[in-house]
Formats: sequence, C-alpha cells, structure tokens
Amino acid sequence: MIKFFIISGDALTLLNCTVELRLTEKHTENQTPKTLKNMKWLLVKPRNTKTTLLQFSSISFVRPFSSAAADASNPTSVHPTAIVHPNATLGQGVSIGPFCIVGSSAKLGNACKLNPGSHIFGHTQLGDNCILMTGAVVGDELPGKTIIGSNNVIGHHAVVGVKCQDLKYKDGEECFLDIGDNNDIREFSSIHRSSKPNDQTVIGHNNLIMGSCHVAHDCKIGNNNILANNTLLAGHIVVGDYIHTAGATVVHQYCHLGSFCFIGGGSVVSQDVPKFMMVSGDRAELRGLNSEGLRRRGFSAAEVKGLRAAYRKIFMPTNTESGNIEDRLNELEQHEELGQVPVICSMVQSIRDSFSESRRGICKFRHRNTS
Repeated sequence: MIKFFIISGDALTLLNCTVELRLTEKHTENQTPKTLKNMKWLLVKPRNTKTTLLQFSSISFVRPFSSAAADASNPTSVHPTAIVHPNATLGQGVSIGPFCIVGSSAKLGNACKLNPGSHIFGHTQLGDNCILMTGAVVGDELPGKTIIGSNNVIGHHAVVGVKCQDLKYKDGEECFLDIGDNNDIREFSSIHRSSKPNDQTVIGHNNLIMGSCHVAHDCKIGNNNILANNTLLAGHIVVGDYIHTAGATVVHQYCHLGSFCFIGGGSVVSQDVPKFMMVSGDRAELRGLNSEGLRRRGFSAAEVKGLRAAYRKIFMPTNTESGNIEDRLNELEQHEELGQVPVICSMVQSIRDSFSESRRGICKFRHRNTS
C-alpha cells in the first residue's frame, strides 16, 4: 500500500507549489516501481487550481529533490526551496542550498557551492569550485557580463558584479566585470561592473579582499594583493601586484598603486604610489621604502640595499644643487652602479610614468636636505 503525505508551507510557496508527494520508506521493491523507490518528488499545482491527489491522471512530476537516495551518477544537489531557472547551466557536483536563486543566463562550473540565501543573476559565469557564502549576490540583470574564474570565495552578504555608482553610466549600456582565480572576497564587500561598454572592472588572481572593502567601476587590480578591511577604491584605479593596504584606506579615483607598495592604516591617497614604497597619512606622504614587504617577497639583501640608496638619492638629496626630481632621476639612471640594477630601473620608470600628462603625480614627499 502506497501512502501519500501532503505538506504545505512558505518554502513550497516560493516555488509556486502547494503540495509535496513522497513515497514512504515502508515500500518494498515488489510494491514500488524501481524508478520511484525511496525517491522524493515535487507535485506542481498552481495556487489557484483545485487539483487533488485523487486526480492521478493530471499529476505532473518534475525533478527529484536532492537526497541520499537520489541517482548516484548525478551528484548535483539542489535544495527544494531553491529557485533555479531551467535555462541555467549547472556543472557536475554543484550544490545549491536553501532559498537560493539562480537566473536564466547563469553558468556554474563543476563543484560550485551556493550556501543558503545566496543568489546569481544576469549573464554570470562561475568557474569550477567557487563558493558563495550566505547572502552573497553575484551578477545583475543588466546588459554585459560578470565572469568569475575558479576557486573563488564570495563572502557573506558580499555584492559582486552589480551596476556601478557612476552617474555617467547610461541605462541599457553593457558593463563588465572579470575576476580571475583563487580570490577570497570577504563579507560585505562590494565590487561593481564597468561604467562604459568599452571598459571593464578587472581583478586578477590570488587576491584577499577583506571585509567591507569597495572596488568601484573600471578598477584594474593585479595579482596577490591584500586589501584590508574597509579599503575603498574609487573608479578607474590601477593596482599592481603584491600591494598591501592597511585598514580604512581610501584611494582617489584614477590613482595608480605600484607593485609591492604598502599603504598605512587610515590613509587618504590622492596621488600615485610608486613601486616598492610605503605611504601613510591624510593626505598620504612617502614614508620610505617598503623594506619589510620586499624581504617577505623574496627580494635579496643587495636589491633592497640598492633600492634604499636610490630612494635617498631621489627624495633625500645631500646637497642644495641637486636640482628638481627630474634631474635626480636622470642622475640616478646614469649612475655607474645603481643605474644598471633592474629593480631600480623599474622604480625610476614607475615614478616617471606618474608624471605623464594623464596621471596625478606621486604622493608628496618631504625634501630633507642633510648637507
């Protein structure tokens, strides 16, 4: 004898359904067809109809609920209260938890996991092994795309790939966000799409973006960076590799943060930070070489010593006839020893680039004459 249980509630109402049909575990193989044995099925019945379980001929079975008794050849797991559009593409081993929403144009790679209450909207693509924590929102119903690579974690209530906050953005225009692999985007962070169809917001690989950070439209962030809590990046900022911001750092739009630089906590950065340097303050000023950061990243003692000597020649000249910063850069490039060191040449070029017509110059430095 087959028993039927009718269950109603808010969870099923989310799916526009009012009843659930289950086969009890009391059935034996002789009593129950093999394909239905111990499986849970959803009975779709619109709210405004009077279909009953007695009308067997009108019953429409859709997909089975995820359960231990489900087909072992398909490990993809979708909770019954999740709303997954039939046009969404799910890879193998995807796990979608309670009360999640996956839109029609979403593509999820293998082994992605959506924790309860996380959502994916619009043209959004997730690579393999991505995790959305509770409350995370990825993508938006806008023209354009949000593309996220593999092995990324989107933290609790983070918002990634939504409309920018630039008033110049025109509704209906395409906008884009491209995120690489192995990034950890922590709770309450926000990352916005580009403001123009011919640009995109880009985040590279292996970045740690801590809680409550903001990455605005059209930013370009490299690899292996650490943005500490409440770091706020305005639009069009360019970030190199291996930079480290301390907490509550604010960076003005269009600034460039050079690779291997360090920004002290609470700093307000309104101009470029050259490679290898350390800044802090409101407004941020150069405070010397990021020596500890360079050591941790494997720079040799000779390289750090050379960079320190070069820094002193540029920003701490020993005589009053040293000229302006351009003269000191030229002198350093012609130096018989320092001018041949690759990391010093890279630092000099970083400083020169910041004085080009489209850039904001470098953070202020105190000219200390020790003569």
